[in-house]
Amino acid sequence: MKTKRGLNGCVLKWIAIILMAIDHFGASILENFLLNVWDVSPLGDLLRDYPDYWDLVLMADRVIRKIGRPAFPVFCFFIVEGFCHTRNVKNYAVRLGIFALISEVPFDLAIFGTPFHWGHQNVFFTLFLGLLLIWYLRDVSTSTEWSLAGALAVCCAAEVLHVDYGAFGVALIGVYYILRELPVLQAGAGAILSAWEMPAPLGSLLLLFYNGERGRQPKWFFYWFYPVHLFLYYVIGTWVLPAWI
Repeated sequence: MKTKRGLNGCVLKWIAIILMAIDHFGASILENFLLNVWDVSPLGDLLRDYPDYWDLVLMADRVIRKIGRPAFPVFCFFIVEGFCHTRNVKNYAVRLGIFALISEVPFDLAIFGTPFHWGHQNVFFTLFLGLLLIWYLRDVSTSTEWSLAGALAVCCAAEVLHVDYGAFGVALIGVYYILRELPVLQAGAGAILSAWEMPAPLGSLLLLFYNGERGRQPKWFFYWFYPVHLFLYYVIGTWVLPAWI
């Protein structure tokens, strides 16, 4: 079979997780273990002894966080792809829900330095709510009014639960689903909706290169990568770097 031009799903997911890992390096190592707790963190000695490093680390963090922004729209897009192609939506939702729970402690440790931080939930919860939204739109809603009411309810739930990216993140999944048959409009609308997190729109525009092929990809790798890499950042920030520095 001849391979289509463009990027398959596996390549796009790899791009997204690499960008995400870069982003979380800034959020975890540079922010949680250095910039935000420089006065109590073992790594804070670096800034106390060398004040000029503060501006350098702060600039590096800002650049790194910007690099990671385009990852989220790609993950949202593949929630829609997974929903449209899965044989069992219920099992798909259960998987996302389970990994949301599995990932919460590693997320809180890496980003906030505590095993339980109720003020912010990991992105798997956002993806889970987004899946519930488009499942409702396809299989439950019977009118535009009910669709809007359901979308509003799920977006409000995202805000109440303080999930990553909040209502905008859930709405982005809904937009990608509604415009799934119009790829150019889908990418454009996604870019506009994600413009509050520059340069996140680049992730939406990257979807224009998707060739519709799944590609060869390990089923569980993209699920497990999220909690595992966050926990590794926690280990690095808590024990490895302080011992090294």
